[in-house]
Amino acid sequence: MKLNELRDNEGATHRKKRIGRGPGSGKGKMGGRGIKGQKSRSGVAIKGYEGGQMPLYQRLPKRGFNNINSKTYSVVNLGLIQKFIDAGKIDVKAEITEDALIASGLIRRKKDGIRVLAKGEFTAKAKISVTGASKGAVAAVEKAGGSLTVTTPAAAE
Repeated sequence: MKLNELRDNEGATHRKKRIGRGPGSGKGKMGGRGIKGQKSRSGVAIKGYEGGQMPLYQRLPKRGFNNINSKTYSVVNLGLIQKFIDAGKIDVKAEITEDALIASGLIRRKKDGIRVLAKGEFTAKAKISVTGASKGAVAAVEKAGGSLTVTTPAAAE
């Protein structure tokens, strides 16, 4: 293969449709917009408009509410923590904190804190300190001989 033989795959590129370029083009004169009216003009955006009929988003009933004070946690399972310990990405001798979990690559971001759930096997004798944990997770860590402490997150000013 030479540089002058490089081509896009078949069907990867399309020719631009030239609208309003004479009757021979098939999209001439009105350019496929019909005659007169708001939609035939340029700069028109009628997103939820239904010709004066009550729009669908206004006809449907509204339900529920969004709690602005709700917290969203990054969730991690004990089985995954054990997997990272076995791979040597998390040091068991040191306390496993939220920052250690992020540094190991197990979690991408903290959000409002990290919550540990009990899914998977956990055998390491580790000291874990996180924002939240399920009762099953606390029991599983203590059964393995470690400790799981739940810390309250620092209040955001």
